[in-house]
Formats: sequence, C-alpha cells, structure tokens
Amino acid sequence: MATIFGRSREPWKSGGASEISLLASPKRRSLATSSEMAFAGILSDAEIAAGLQSCQAVDSFSCKTFFAKSGLHSKSKDQLAKVFGVIDQDKSGYIEEDELKKFMQNFDGKARVLTDKETSEFLKAGDTDGDGKIGVDEFVVLVTKG
Repeated sequence: MATIFGRSREPWKSGGASEISLLASPKRRSLATSSEMAFAGILSDAEIAAGLQSCQAVDSFSCKTFFAKSGLHSKSKDQLAKVFGVIDQDKSGYIEEDELKKFMQNFDGKARVLTDKETSEFLKAGDTDGDGKIGVDEFVVLVTKG
C-alpha cells in the first residue's frame, strides 16, 4: 500500500475493523442534518414535525397554520431573524418567490415544494410593500401576526 508522508492513502484500513465499524455505525449516520443544526435552539424536532405535518397534502399549505403549529409565531424577533437567514438561501436580504417555493425544505430536505398557488398566496401575505419579495421585517410581522 502506498503512503503519503508516512500515512496510508487509505486511513480507514489502518486501524482495523473498529475504525471501519465506526465509519458505518448508526451514530455516524444519525448526525444532525443541516436543517436541524440551522434551527437548533429555536425549534425542536417535534415543533418542526408538527408544522410540516400540518401541510403535507398538496395545496394545504397555510403560512399562518405552519407558523402556529411549529411554534414560530411565539419566537423572539432575533430568533425569527435567524430563521429568515436560513430561508434567504441566496443571502440577498429578501425571501424571493423561488425561495418561498422551497420553504418547507428548509425544515426537512425531504419535504415537498410549495405549489405555485401556495407560493403566490404566501408571497401575497408577506409582501406588504409590494416589491415582490419578503424582507426580514415583513417576515417577522407575517410570522407573529394573529
């Protein structure tokens, strides 16, 4: 076996079966997803699941229902700004239509995309200044209004 600077090119083979089993262990596969990490300290797994479950069926998404079921409606402005930062995938400072379409995938990568109708209604609900996108202040108001 070839080595590079005294190390094997195949380090997983150097330590025997124990290192190989560690790489394939269930613990290794169950590491937190990027979504879970992004919302850590803001939303629990149960809150995320409740929000997503409320809108699994096509054309059933209601941002008001999602925000209530997930508990987002009761979070602080700072916490909501962090959530906004996750949803604003291109870091433009706004959530645009294409980012809204993938809204639920921010919480679970396997979640469905919103339909055009759902996306349009979501944008209409949040875009109070009519510029075709949702800014952080608009997002906070949308999430927290009753």
